[in-house]
Amino acid sequence: MSAMPAQRHILKPPPLRRGDTIGIVAPASNIRRESLEAGVARLGELGYEVVVGNHVLDQDLYFAGSAEARVSDLTQMFRRDDVHAIMCGRGGYGSNYLLPFIDLDIIQRNPKIFVGYSDITSLLTWINDETGLVTFHGPMATKDFARVDGIEVNSWLAAMEGSGRTSFASGEFAGFKTLVAGEAQGTLYGGCLSILVASLGTRYEIETGGTILFLEDIGAKPYQIDRMLMQMKYAGAFEGVRGIVFGEMLDCVQPAGQDYTLEDVIVRAIGDLNVPIAFGLPSGHVRQNNITLPIGVRASLRARQDSVTLEILESAVSAAPARASSNRV
Repeated sequence: MSAMPAQRHILKPPPLRRGDTIGIVAPASNIRRESLEAGVARLGELGYEVVVGNHVLDQDLYFAGSAEARVSDLTQMFRRDDVHAIMCGRGGYGSNYLLPFIDLDIIQRNPKIFVGYSDITSLLTWINDETGLVTFHGPMATKDFARVDGIEVNSWLAAMEGSGRTSFASGEFAGFKTLVAGEAQGTLYGGCLSILVASLGTRYEIETGGTILFLEDIGAKPYQIDRMLMQMKYAGAFEGVRGIVFGEMLDCVQPAGQDYTLEDVIVRAIGDLNVPIAFGLPSGHVRQNNITLPIGVRASLRARQDSVTLEILESAVSAAPARASSNRV
């Protein structure tokens, strides 16, 4: 059973300021040098310094090097006093190999912004579940920052700098709409649907009780989305969930054509949960302007017949940026 009590411990990282250093890691699939260079350049244009993990350009089959090398880079970035935030280069596959080797004590003693999406979902949720650290479902170096229109700048700055409450409304984002009307408050949580489902029945199973659950994916056919939602339902993963927000669901269509929508499929599978459900918030796998969502903070969902708003109710970062101590371990 993946549900848990609504009360969650929360650990907020210090904010990221212009001039601070972002460390780039590759916990999953291997990345291309030219994409990395483009992303680093864009981060520089936004005013950040960048350092790159020792093994970011490694390759082992379809991974960015061995699990030992990948977890070593991640650990070192949390330890380093001169690194203020950690960004993943890309997703792909392979973050699950790191889970048994992550030193959660080091992360708790050295809380930092950690951002990514897609396969990185397994790290975002596990770290948040186990340490309380707010993590960030948002743009990555070689996928979003490497493109001119890759990031939604306002949400990025709000999340990184803690500039107060942030709201995302249907009037601002085309396709963001209500599937099931209602209102709810809870802890914002979630990520890539297929990765969340893969956690079920493992020691890294998602903890969804008391949440506004965000679900997104790419390239999954509607019946596959249906199957994953039903698996979550049968596993009890929706028990205690207070509201659900779907992402853009990029390319989640039946190639041969269909006389139904993905929205129809979602409502058929989970419309009986008696919680508000919204669809179409572009975070994660998106065409452009990737929204940054903090995982582990309070949020509200207001889904009405003609409008929908997701509002972040608190800062995702600590009020006072405590800079590094001299003896990180």
